[in-house]
Amino acid sequence: MDIDHIFLRARRNAPEGDALRAFGLTEGSGNRHPGQGTANRRFFFQNAFIELLWIEDEAEAGSAATAPTQLADRLRPDAAGASPFGICFRPAHAHDTAPFPMWQYTPAYLPAGMTVGIGSGVPLAEPMWFFLAQGTPPAAAPAGRRQPLDHRAGLVELTGIAITVPGGGGPSAPSAPAVAALQSGRVTLDAGDAHLMTLTLDGARAGRHHDFRPALPLVIHY
Repeated sequence: MDIDHIFLRARRNAPEGDALRAFGLTEGSGNRHPGQGTANRRFFFQNAFIELLWIEDEAEAGSAATAPTQLADRLRPDAAGASPFGICFRPAHAHDTAPFPMWQYTPAYLPAGMTVGIGSGVPLAEPMWFFLAQGTPPAAAPAGRRQPLDHRAGLVELTGIAITVPGGGGPSAPSAPAVAALQSGRVTLDAGDAHLMTLTLDGARAGRHHDFRPALPLVIHY
C-alpha cells in the first residue's frame, strides 16, 4: 500500500490552512462533500496530499449513510479522546487490495462505481484507516485535474508518517487496520501525551522541522 492522503480535523472553513500557506505550501482546490456533510482545504505533493477536514452540515454528517464512518465523532470540536486524523491508502501496484478488514462506503459525491474501503473495528482513539482502490498520485492526475505541486518551501514528496495516540489508545493493542498500516512501513504508531501527527517530507534531508501547534496537532520534518 501507498499513502494516498491524510486528513486532520479543522475548524469550519479551516483557518488552520493559513498556517500551512505561511509555512510555504501552495494550496490546491477544496471540496464540498454533498451527502457526507464535510468540506476541506487541500495541499498537494507529488505522491500524496494533506486535507484539512471539517463538518459543513451537521445533519448530513450525522445521517444514517454517513454515521457508520464515525467522521462526525472525529470532526466535532468537542470530540474528546477521538483521533483527529485519517490516513487513506491506495494500491502500490495495479489490482492490489487492502490487507485489512473493511466495509465499502459509497458516498453520493463519488463518481459512479467508486467506493471507499473503511477499516473495520477501529477505536476512535486511532486514526481512521481507509483505502481508495482507484487512488492515484497527484502527479499522475490528468492535465485538466492537475493540482499545484510546486511549493515555496521546496517540498516534493511525503515520505513518512508518525502518529502519536494518548495513553492506552496507543500501540499496545492496535486494530487490524492499524497493524496493516504498520506493516506497510509507511506509518508508525506510538503512545504519548496527546494526539499528534508527524510528517516527514523528502526524507527530512534538510534536517529542519516546523511545529504547527497549537493551530494544528502537526509537526513537519523536512
